Amino acid sequence: MTVQSVTTLGGTASHVKVGKVAHGVMMMTWTPKPVPDDIAFEAIKAGIDSMPSGVRMYISSCEFFSLAYDTANLELLARFFEKYPGYADRVFLAVHGGSQLGSLKIDASPENLRRSITNINAALRGTKRVDLFQCGRVDQSYPIWETIGLLKGFIAEGLFDHIGMTECSAATVRRAHAVHPITAVEIEVSPWSMESETKKVLATAQELDIAVIAYSPLGRGFLTGQIKSFDDIPEGDLRRRLTRFCDPECFKANLALVDALTALAAKKSSTPSKLCIAFVASLGPKVIPIPGSSSAMRTLENTYAADEYFAPEELAEIWKIIDEYEVKGDRYFGLDPKAMNLWG
Repeated sequence: MTVQSVTTLGGTASHVKVGKVAHGVMMMTWTPKPVPDDIAFEAIKAGIDSMPSGVRMYISSCEFFSLAYDTANLELLARFFEKYPGYADRVFLAVHGGSQLGSLKIDASPENLRRSITNINAALRGTKRVDLFQCGRVDQSYPIWETIGLLKGFIAEGLFDHIGMTECSAATVRRAHAVHPITAVEIEVSPWSMESETKKVLATAQELDIAVIAYSPLGRGFLTGQIKSFDDIPEGDLRRRLTRFCDPECFKANLALVDALTALAAKKSSTPSKLCIAFVASLGPKVIPIPGSSSAMRTLENTYAADEYFAPEELAEIWKIIDEYEVKGDRYFGLDPKAMNLWG
């Protein structure tokens, strides 16, 4: 069985066909107990195998997706492509980089960006070409046109093929796109992450024919309905530090949103997970939800979710829920958005 929902990317990759749902592999390695290769490989393979002929699965990795902020995630993918070399051309690989070595601090200096892409390519060991490179956040110490101009030069050197952006404002997207066509912007989008700037980026990307890679479409698992209490979150899990999870008042208040989405999903004989992914996918022809999964079964469930159809009245019901329920707590650690480089 293959998925039916297919789209294309934007910018210089507007000819590339990808599934309407991408695959995030962050939590395969950014966890106290990394997922064993055999389980991780089956999850990755299942998603790729679900793609129609000529369609690639968009997979997002990163130079620092581990508790040590090292290349463990990329090394996992390198081992996968070593075992399944025929799958390399069936994947569109986007990689976040640009942080200082062993850190989350973004540094868009020419020296560090070259170090970063060199380190990424070394970790992949020639098993897979980097299709798209994007800084993990916008480093506002450097004008965006300088950063994009530098990355454009790296493309000319053959270090990777396309440019993406992460956690960027609509205005920054416009400035960057004027320097070099942007293929994709990655921002958080879900029924509990629909900020005013989210809507602006979605509209700007559609106007400029840029794909939107919508991360955390399931609210980091909260919107699935599987997390009933704080104790359901494993020790060492990043979510134990996030405001919407660790603050008891926020957690309790946000359950009302989950209950409303769950009730609506039941009316469709569906699940809240499928409903959220399908809703995010419905936000634009090139809006691509990227849920994370380390399970082959869950990967397929997520991937097929974009095939679900919403009647206009059903979409209206979802928007009514979003508009009526005020989400409590910020997206990260209670810090000022500028401190987290959000909407750079």
